[in-house]
Amino acid sequence: MPEGPSIVILREQVAGFTGKRIERAEGSAKLDKARLVGQTVRSFRSWGKHFLIELDDVSLRIHLLLFGSYRINERKETAPRLSLGFANGELNFYGCSVQPVEGLLDDAYDWSADVMSDAWDARAALKKLRARPRLLACDALLDQTLFSGSGNIIKNEVLFRTRIHPLSLMGDLSAVKLRELVREVRTYSFDFLQWKREGTLKAHWLAHTKNTCPRCNIPFVKAKSLGRSKRRSFYCERCQKRYGDSERVASEAPLTED
Repeated sequence: MPEGPSIVILREQVAGFTGKRIERAEGSAKLDKARLVGQTVRSFRSWGKHFLIELDDVSLRIHLLLFGSYRINERKETAPRLSLGFANGELNFYGCSVQPVEGLLDDAYDWSADVMSDAWDARAALKKLRARPRLLACDALLDQTLFSGSGNIIKNEVLFRTRIHPLSLMGDLSAVKLRELVREVRTYSFDFLQWKREGTLKAHWLAHTKNTCPRCNIPFVKAKSLGRSKRRSFYCERCQKRYGDSERVASEAPLTED
C-alpha cells in the first residue's frame, strides 16, 4: 500500500494537468463519469494515502489500496478503474478505489493530521495520543486519524529509530519519549520522500523486512500479524523497550487505517 510520501510524488508527477479540461472519462469505477467530462482540474492534492483531484463542482478521492497503480500518458493491458483524457495526455488508475467527494475538500479533511502537510500539527497529534493511553505503538502509527500517511514501512522504521517496542502502550511513554515519537514520524516521512525520489528507499531501511538488528547484531523478531492492525512488524527485543503491560489491554475503538 503506497504511503503518504509516495502519494506526494504522484501529486508532483501529474501537476502538468492542473488547469486542464477533462475531454474523456472512462473506466469501471462506479461513479457518474459523464459528469466529469468538461470539468477543469482545479488542483491535485493529497491527504495521507488519499490522492485528490479537485474539479469544478466535485472532487475525486483515489486510494490505491494494497496493489493499485497508475500510468501517466500510457496504459496497461488491463482495464483501468478510471481513465481521464486531456487534450495533452491522460491519467490512468488501476486496482484502486475511486469515490466522489462533494463539497469543499477543506471541509472533508483534517489537514493537520497529514504528516506531509504544511498544516501538520504535532501538538494535536500529542493530544490525541494522550487521550488513548491503551493504544499500542504499532497501531498508533497506522491510525490515519493520528498520522495520516504513515504506513507499515514508516511504522517499523520509526519504532526502531526511537527504540520503542511495537507493543508499547502510549500511556506509558514519558512525555519526552512521546514527543520524540511524534517528531520522528514526520522527520522520517520526509526522509522517505527524498529517498523515494532518488530510488534509494530500500537501501536506507534499518528494520523493515530486515533479518538482523544493526545495533545489537541479533535476529529481529518478525511478527506477521501484530496488534489490532494485524500488520507485519520487524523489531529488536533487546534495544526496543517495551513500555507498559500490553497483555492486559482490552480492545479499543476500531482503527482508521485507510
